[in-house]
Amino acid sequence: MPRWLRENALTVAMLGAFLIFLLLQSVFGWQVHNEELTQYGAAPLSWWAYLGTGHFAEAVFENWESEFLQMGGYVLLTAYLVQKGSAESKPEDQKDRPDDDPRRAKPDSPWPVRVGGLPLAVYRNSLSIALLMIFAGSFLGHLLGGVVAYNEEQALQSGAAPISAVQFLGTSDFWFQSMQNWQSEFLAVGVLILLSIVLRQHASPESKPVTAAHAETGA
Repeated sequence: MPRWLRENALTVAMLGAFLIFLLLQSVFGWQVHNEELTQYGAAPLSWWAYLGTGHFAEAVFENWESEFLQMGGYVLLTAYLVQKGSAESKPEDQKDRPDDDPRRAKPDSPWPVRVGGLPLAVYRNSLSIALLMIFAGSFLGHLLGGVVAYNEEQALQSGAAPISAVQFLGTSDFWFQSMQNWQSEFLAVGVLILLSIVLRQHASPESKPVTAAHAETGA
C-alpha cells in the first residue's frame, strides 16, 4: 500500500463510503421520485435533472443536518460533561489537558497557539465551531430544498399555491423531518457512551483497553 494511502486510509475509507452511498441514494431517490410523478400523471425526470430537485436536496441536507448537530454538540458537551467509566468521556477531575496550555507551545504548534490572543481563543474552540457551522449550512439547505419539495408535492396533489421558506419553517412537516433524525443521532451517541463503560473493541481509540476496569474513565 502506498505510504500516502496508508497514512490517510481512515479518511479515504469513510469518504469513499460516503460517495458510494450518496450515489446509491440519488439513484434510488430518483426512482422513487419518478414513481411519484407518474402517479400524478407528470413526466418522469432524468437522473441529472433529479439531482437539481428539492426532493434530492431535502433528503441529503436533512441527514447532514442531524449528523453535524450530533457531532458538534458531542464535541462541545464532552468538553464540560463527564460519564464515569466511559471511554468517550474525559477523566472526572480533568479541567483542561496540560498540553492545552499555550505556554507549552512548540515551534511546530499551530500558529494561533504561538500568536495567542483572539486567534488562540477561536482556535481552542474551532472544532465545535466548524461542525456547528456545517450544521447551520445543512439546516439552511434542508429548509430551502424542503420548501421546493413541499411546493412540488402540494402542486401535484392539490394545485395549492407555493409557500415561502419562512412559512415552511413554521410547518410541522419541516420539524417532523428534523426531529426524527435528531433524536436518533443523540440516541446513538448516548448508547456508545454507555456501552463503552463495559464493552471493548481492541485496537480502537473509541474503546478503553481490554484490560481496563469498568470504572476507569477515558480511553
